Amino acid sequence: MPGGPCRPWGSGPSGNISPCRDCRLPVTLNSISKIEMHPAEPHQEFTSDNTAGMCPEVLAALEETNRGVVESYGADHCTNRVRELVRQLFETDCHVFLVSNGTAANALALAHLCQPFHSVVCHRKAHIQTDECGAPEFFTRGSKLLLVGGKDGKIDIDEAEAAIAELPEVHANKPRVISVTQSTELGTVYTPDEVKKVAEFAGKREMLVHMDGARFSNAVASLGCSPKAIAWQSGVDVLCFGGTKNGAAGAELVVFFKHELSREFEYRIKQGAQLASKARFLAAQWLGLLKGDVWLRNARHANAMARKLAERLRDAKIDIALPVEANGVFARLSGQLVARCSVQGWHFYKFDEPDVYRLMCSWATTDDQIARFTAELLR
Repeated sequence: MPGGPCRPWGSGPSGNISPCRDCRLPVTLNSISKIEMHPAEPHQEFTSDNTAGMCPEVLAALEETNRGVVESYGADHCTNRVRELVRQLFETDCHVFLVSNGTAANALALAHLCQPFHSVVCHRKAHIQTDECGAPEFFTRGSKLLLVGGKDGKIDIDEAEAAIAELPEVHANKPRVISVTQSTELGTVYTPDEVKKVAEFAGKREMLVHMDGARFSNAVASLGCSPKAIAWQSGVDVLCFGGTKNGAAGAELVVFFKHELSREFEYRIKQGAQLASKARFLAAQWLGLLKGDVWLRNARHANAMARKLAERLRDAKIDIALPVEANGVFARLSGQLVARCSVQGWHFYKFDEPDVYRLMCSWATTDDQIARFTAELLR
């Protein structure tokens, strides 16, 4: 099976199940039907924190917002209220925009910061590189992603320095942005000091700092810090703040901490097909998350479930390959064990060669689900 995250099973041209980058088993088992692969009894999927439904507070906020008639295209009171709450949350006068998904948030934010002749420095495992189908390059009209390495999914500043030093000035794309993922694609978290070092590196080169915060909530919960401490206070210029993985149905925020950078971003949102006519329903999801700090409670729960899952796996003598700092667990599992779990309805992604699998916890993960899953591993 190829490395990297996996998609669900699909049928090839011959009608047989065919492997792809995202297949959930280490080998293709043509003798196993889809019915056998998905038993009647549902099991928790550890494939992603996207598999959970909406949290009750978001669902209630949508129901409340569904009443009456309001202005469209973001001129409604719900959208304005979300902007106020986000400014309060970050304790600064930031500019806040709503979009429906993380790829749109990242791609449009980067497009607003970059000219086509610019480049974006990011980790080679960054979501903008591995899982966004070239959207950042498409919306920037050609800005290049400049890939660097770094331990546990974090950018190595020395590698970034070396990569930029190799660029032949006007003959190469000019570095304009450095993009960090918080928490990272490998489940680790940048500390405030680490974010500051990235920002200092960027500042010396007249670059800007973009943060892909699809799991920003999990990072805040993990660090026990204020949101501002790993955002504008540490030098982040633009944050894509994720709600979808935190209990929303599909709602992300693009937060500009410098007003001059957000000028006319509303036009880019419209051109990028992200200006919702019924914007109140995007805003309502964030009202549900922001009121009473539900976003933080959900993230704390997901993180706690990941820690518990890691403990149970260690008890089962399974090696945990990476630090468990947010809501993901990266475990070494044999192909035979993965196949058996899959037949029983437990699904998760292979994330790295030769045998590292990612198991994600969410706001909805329960103790019982973890107990049943680890019991299956020990069977």
